Amino acid sequence: MTQPFIEAFFDEPSNTISYLVGDPATRTAAVIDPVLDFDMASGIADTRSAQRILDFAREHDWRIDMVLETHAHADHLSAAPFIKAHTGAWAGIGAHIRDVQKIFRPVFAMGDLKTDGSDFDRLFEDGDRFAIGALEVQVLHVPGHTPADVAYVIGDASFIGDTLFMPDYGTARADFPGGDARTLFRSIRRLLALPDATRLFLCHDYKAPGRDDYRWQTTVGEQRRSNGHVHDGVSEDEFVTMREQRDASLSVPKLLLPSIQVNIRAGRFHEAESNGVTYLRIPVKWKAD
Repeated sequence: MTQPFIEAFFDEPSNTISYLVGDPATRTAAVIDPVLDFDMASGIADTRSAQRILDFAREHDWRIDMVLETHAHADHLSAAPFIKAHTGAWAGIGAHIRDVQKIFRPVFAMGDLKTDGSDFDRLFEDGDRFAIGALEVQVLHVPGHTPADVAYVIGDASFIGDTLFMPDYGTARADFPGGDARTLFRSIRRLLALPDATRLFLCHDYKAPGRDDYRWQTTVGEQRRSNGHVHDGVSEDEFVTMREQRDASLSVPKLLLPSIQVNIRAGRFHEAESNGVTYLRIPVKWKAD
């Protein structure tokens, strides 16, 4: 079986890893979870991270046909529209993005937001299969972190978004609206039922205490043996108790508000105002006396 070519692109400000995944036989490729650079303090967005991917693809003769999102990210903005504009690619995400859109439409008073997922070009159901060139891709619905998380299994590699981190860091949070620790546990166990040698490519790394380098590739076997939150032998109830207690102590991601309202639109911003500036919304709630 032909295995995919994989090149990782790490964005340190958001601790995000994007991937170019290609079929060596046809030179056809997909970009998974591309990052749009955004500075919250200044409101400045730019495309240098996504441009790195395009430059690499051009230099190494890869044709980018698709952009694949593992979920609607809460910690970085998607550069899918930029990739699409420069390649003609289509963009896909899990079909349960509709649920996420319905959750957040009232939060941001986004009256113009369609909740049918139609901002994306393709919506994937659990078990769907499609191709990157001659490589078959299988979609696994792995909710829990959000309702719409999916993993893309390509040969011996699986791109799993935020479900798992490196074994020394553990697992994703499950306290965002629509998230659920028990559902996350079951999704993780589904991933860990893949063959032990399956390579798992992560969306984030934060360097666990005592580790000085960033890492984003592990295996099913390594996770089953040594993941600090969910190794073999950890029960569902034990995991749920741990995850809920841990989540209660976590701060909100610094890019949560801009990320969600952009990413549920497939990376699309609101139209610019007459002054040429695009604006994002920040919900303000008054604290009760």
